[in-house]
Amino acid sequence: MSFLNALINNVGDETLREDLQERVDIILHKIKFMDKVPVTCLDTNNTPNHVLNVLLEAVGGEVLEIVQQAKVLIYHQTNTGIGQLMGLVPALLEKEWPAVAYNRVYLMEDTSAFLSDPVSFVEAMEDMAEMLYPGYFIFGNEGKNWTSFAV
Repeated sequence: MSFLNALINNVGDETLREDLQERVDIILHKIKFMDKVPVTCLDTNNTPNHVLNVLLEAVGGEVLEIVQQAKVLIYHQTNTGIGQLMGLVPALLEKEWPAVAYNRVYLMEDTSAFLSDPVSFVEAMEDMAEMLYPGYFIFGNEGKNWTSFAV
């Protein structure tokens, strides 16, 4: 995960840099002992959205293209907030999908800016870890950056 190290190492404030590294290390240490989670990220056209793949893989996700094989489903659309997604997603879901059956559907606020901001990137990483491993991670951003979507 050299891209992540490079991103964090570019932070000028040493205290912030250490805090970010510690937050990442906590996630990486915990997921080291957990099974990978089959996950698909879709946009509002129900096509795979690859924007979050690097993060999903970093936090233990096994990114799949086929939604019928995913146990977790994340909807993310550029320039679209959670409120808008709540209005669009119900019509997109298929009850046969495992993620729908397991009630593991999540809506992710558009966080495209995180790609260049180390703090937002680490926060998005925490969000992904919490979605993939509920109960193991609680960072407090549910309802702000993402939400569980009960079907």
